[in-house]
Amino acid sequence: MASTPTPSHPARNWRIALVVAIALALAFGGWGLWRVLSPASTDIRAQLADSEAAREQLQSEHEELQQRVATLGRSDQISREANRELQGTLAERDEEIAGLRADVAFYERLVGATAQRHGLSVHALAMQSQSVQARDGTAWHFKTTLTQNLNRGAVSAGQLTLEVEGTNGGKLQTLDWDALRQQPDSDGVAYSFKYFQQVEGDVFLPEGFSPVRVTVHLEPRSGAAIEHSFTWAEATGAAGSAATELE
Repeated sequence: MASTPTPSHPARNWRIALVVAIALALAFGGWGLWRVLSPASTDIRAQLADSEAAREQLQSEHEELQQRVATLGRSDQISREANRELQGTLAERDEEIAGLRADVAFYERLVGATAQRHGLSVHALAMQSQSVQARDGTAWHFKTTLTQNLNRGAVSAGQLTLEVEGTNGGKLQTLDWDALRQQPDSDGVAYSFKYFQQVEGDVFLPEGFSPVRVTVHLEPRSGAAIEHSFTWAEATGAAGSAATELE
């Protein structure tokens, strides 16, 4: 009876290795499937989803807060601008009230029941430099207030001229009306009023001339001439108060 041949050792070893490899593959596959389908894996996926949702919510809240900050900043800027405009308006109103009070005081002194009687006189003079150059000189705008309450209801009329004293090149010099107007035989500025009037015009001072005193001359249609002098510092320093006294 013939015997069954015995497999060689290399073939048998190969088969054993193949069986072991298949068993290991099945084991690892089963372990991976268990990890995927296990409750712990489900919890991790849920945590990841929750984390993503939380991140999106935080991002949305952050953007909303940024928008609120921008809105509040703009609102604060608008409030500041409105406050500055209000402060400016209040300052203007205060100036107007001060001017009106000065007007009332002036009118009371001039026409009030207890006002002292004065004939034609120069109440105030203001000189203000202009940014105008003419014939090597500088233009100055003058504004003078004339008053009278001696003859109530009577009209005072005439002409007004100026004269300025000063120095030029270290020498005393007086500029009459023609020189100040830079034209010969220049007419004075006409005035006509019952109680008061502001008379204004322009004169020109030559280059290098340093004024010291300015005199207002009044030539009424009837009666004696009247003049009143102001130092140049008084005339230029009174520009603000005199300009607002009757405006």
